[in-house]
Amino acid sequence: MPENRKIPLIGVTMGDPSGIGPEIIIKSFENEQIRNIRLVVIGDFSVMNEAYDLLKPGSFGLQPVYSVGDCTYSKNILNVLDLKLFEGLQFQRGTVNASSGAAAFECLKKAAELALNHEIHAIATAPLNKEALHLAGHKYAGHTEILAGLTGTEDYAMLLYDRKLSVIHVSTHISLLEAVTGLRRERIEKVTELADGSMKRLLGKSPRIAVAGLNPHSGENGLFGDEEIREIIPAIKNMKLKGLNVDGPVSPDTVFLKAVNGMYDVVVAMYHDQGHIPLKLLGFNTGVNITVGLPFIRTSVDHGTAFEIAWQKKANEGSMVEAIKLAHKLLR
Repeated sequence: MPENRKIPLIGVTMGDPSGIGPEIIIKSFENEQIRNIRLVVIGDFSVMNEAYDLLKPGSFGLQPVYSVGDCTYSKNILNVLDLKLFEGLQFQRGTVNASSGAAAFECLKKAAELALNHEIHAIATAPLNKEALHLAGHKYAGHTEILAGLTGTEDYAMLLYDRKLSVIHVSTHISLLEAVTGLRRERIEKVTELADGSMKRLLGKSPRIAVAGLNPHSGENGLFGDEEIREIIPAIKNMKLKGLNVDGPVSPDTVFLKAVNGMYDVVVAMYHDQGHIPLKLLGFNTGVNITVGLPFIRTSVDHGTAFEIAWQKKANEGSMVEAIKLAHKLLR
């Protein structure tokens, strides 16, 4: 293997091209730190070139390639693996549509294939739109579920990482009712173990883990619900027996404040919004979504496609920059 093939290479998926994905990728490459990282954008060259012409960065150019081996790595060149997704199709900006949903899926599918074949070493994803994905016939809840399906991964979780707060989720894209009735100690244990392994890699040491309660005041010994007694506390006890530094159940109205103040390195949240609300409040433009449990590293922006501001030069690239930097850090 040539020496340069051993250097980490990150595939950046274009996401839903009707949204802000192409813009934030182009803006990210204007960042000097990002231009020192080997990248290849996985998408459609014609769309990426439109975004380039819109933003007119000037300090670098785009290069279409048709295999990873064709890439040229330079601060002055951003490689785009051209999947020719819109040949014969009309590209619609700023709207939910099936063509862009299909394109987003194909970008992710190609990225997973390249990662499994070790042609790229990590994936950083721009946002896709679930409605557009479904219009295209791909009935997934989002990136996490697609990648789990493409790789045959059964035990996985969504970790939201920010310098101020990190949160991992027991459940994500299901109804709140299902999140409550389906809560099981086995899943809590698995997610806590994934949190421990992932944060060790990020921090270089064993993390202090807080497991959030589900009910107000963590149930108050059964007064406000018994899920803590039946499922959460037994899971915590098992994790302590395995040697993990875990505490809880910590009342959900204070656990995130305690984590931000330095008491914990990561919080195990019981459902989607319990974890997403505090993270997005504190780090909307800096938080990174990591899918843990996959056979490769995957990071992502922690926001949506923002059709209302897409293709207007308004998109903030902060989360995309952090996602690429974090993928690179994990690889190193």
